[in-house]
Amino acid sequence: MTARRAQYARWAILGAAGVYFLLPMFAALWYAIYNDQNGFDLSVFTRMFHMPNFTQSFMLSVYLSVFTVVFTLVLMVPTALLLHLRMPRMRKAVDFACLLPLVVPPVVLVVGISTVLQWGPNSLAGTPFQSFMNWLQLSSFPGIGSVPVILVFAYMVMALPFTYRALDAGLKTSNITALVEAARSLGAGWLTVLLRIAVPALRTSILNSAFLAFALAFGEFTVASILNFVTFTPWILQYGQTDGQLSTALSIESLMIVWVILLVITAFGRQRTGQSLLRTRALALFTSQHLKDGA
Repeated sequence: MTARRAQYARWAILGAAGVYFLLPMFAALWYAIYNDQNGFDLSVFTRMFHMPNFTQSFMLSVYLSVFTVVFTLVLMVPTALLLHLRMPRMRKAVDFACLLPLVVPPVVLVVGISTVLQWGPNSLAGTPFQSFMNWLQLSSFPGIGSVPVILVFAYMVMALPFTYRALDAGLKTSNITALVEAARSLGAGWLTVLLRIAVPALRTSILNSAFLAFALAFGEFTVASILNFVTFTPWILQYGQTDGQLSTALSIESLMIVWVILLVITAFGRQRTGQSLLRTRALALFTSQHLKDGA
């Protein structure tokens, strides 16, 4: 009876959570596709593609999200691995620093960014930092077009609390220390350790970090709007003031994109987890055999 009651309680909690999350979504979808004059009308989901600047704002948000994910992982994966293996005493300080973006409101962050951008070029004239400040304001990546570089860096800072925590949790629950020591004892270089040991072992954590960074960058509004960049979310607000159904449909589309990415990452992570476990066991077996032969 106790096990059955616990099962009923779990299903009740799951059902309540489903109603809590899905009911507002259903209400928003109903508002977007139904009106008293025309009844059900799905044209709102096709009309958005013909709106002015839809493609530009949508692709800008996609580019920003992708660059944020790539730069964040390139920076944070080696950093988290270094802290875990070589500098464990610095982890508390890094934990505190990574939590600061949660304490500092985005409005304060963007005011600081604006102040630095206005102050930097004149005050740093004639120094190597002047070129860096000018590059930040050029807002372009080679071969991509006009993509705000400053927004990528801002989103990286805002995503730190989530990406670092996901990577740190993966490092704590994995046997990464033994794997790295085994690989190093067999003569592997640090680049090989990073790419062929750490990345496969932390695949799930890396995918979680990538999803969190992408979702934050794709849906961010405050920093982009104050800096006068028309990404997808400010564009929704701009055209949603005149068409409520269109605004609701765009919001649903934005949420569905994030959900699809989450499902893809989840499926990819499950597929690769088995392969990573096999590689880990093979490496452990090879290492133990190597040590026995050496003894």
